[in-house]
Amino acid sequence: MRIISGQYKGKQINPPSGFSARPTTDYARESLFNILSNRIDFESLAVLDLFSGTGSISYEFASRGAKTIHLVEQDMNNIRFIRKMLNEMNLRNIKALHLDARDFLKTCKTKYDIVFADPPYDLPWLKKIPELVSDADILSDDGFFILEHPRDISFSGTGDFFEHRNYGSVNFSFFRKKS
Repeated sequence: MRIISGQYKGKQINPPSGFSARPTTDYARESLFNILSNRIDFESLAVLDLFSGTGSISYEFASRGAKTIHLVEQDMNNIRFIRKMLNEMNLRNIKALHLDARDFLKTCKTKYDIVFADPPYDLPWLKKIPELVSDADILSDDGFFILEHPRDISFSGTGDFFEHRNYGSVNFSFFRKKS
């Protein structure tokens, strides 16, 4: 796994063996960031990365100059690895939080331009994540939420949904903030 573009382009991200996360594939990450590069100015962004796993999405945003990044991960081994990578790359604009995503969403008062979530595909409450993010009211006025999910789940009927992209086994659904 590697960082696709920006200041840290080519940097390898090698989690230890037995790592419990399912990282977003390089191909899917590259495709996602190609879409985003045509829609946003990375340097002004406040980003929330829920279910961070390896932290690869946060590293991509940081590599492209995102202003502020908060990542939330429940697994302590994953947080240890993420913090090691943050120190190794000297990334000071990323704050790694060891919390359950639901608990974080209940108490968060920060507004984000982009919220990205890559939950475990077998998470029992995966289908509720768009509603939880919307109810938390953490998106800025022009903000949007991106959810990575398995192909057998569709969010097209969800109120805030506006786009779906498929990259092999990786699916991204995009949601806008409610007006």
